[in-house]
Amino acid sequence: MSENQQEICPVCQVKIVGGDKVLFSSGPPGTRAKLWARVCQYVQKHGCINQEPDAVGNVEPEDYYNPDIS
Repeated sequence: MSENQQEICPVCQVKIVGGDKVLFSSGPPGTRAKLWARVCQYVQKHGCINQEPDAVGNVEPEDYYNPDIS
């Protein structure tokens, strides 16, 4: 996928640019792993474009939501 290509998830409307850069509705950009850790694993709706383990990649502890981190 080229840097300029973009996918929009029909479930949550998040934008994924260049294969792994996720543009959230608020906050800084993240990765598919962060999107999965914070949203996709809970949504479980047909049509989610971020369910393929190879595309998501390795989910790290810091990818999960933690309100204590500034």
